[in-house]
Amino acid sequence: MPSRDEQLKQLEEEVAQLRQAVASHATIDQAIGVLVCLHQLSPADGFTVLRVTSQFANTKLHTVAEAVITWAHTRHPLPTPVKEALDQALRAHPRARPPEN
Repeated sequence: MPSRDEQLKQLEEEVAQLRQAVASHATIDQAIGVLVCLHQLSPADGFTVLRVTSQFANTKLHTVAEAVITWAHTRHPLPTPVKEALDQALRAHPRARPPEN
């Protein structure tokens, strides 16, 4: 049986992992919201586009989400691999619409 100190360390590590997961989830939800607003997608479709973009760009999902949020806030261009992958994912998605001006 693990000692009390070992149990405490294990619980502290688990709490840190859960905190990171919650923060990452919030970032992903915000990026989905950007895609929902700009491309008139459902939240489920927004997540699909975000996930496919991550796969096409070979980039972690939360990294793609952070790039989308930064772009939405600053209008600085998306990193090229993410932009190309997002464009490809949107073209491939049957319900995505181009953003309205």
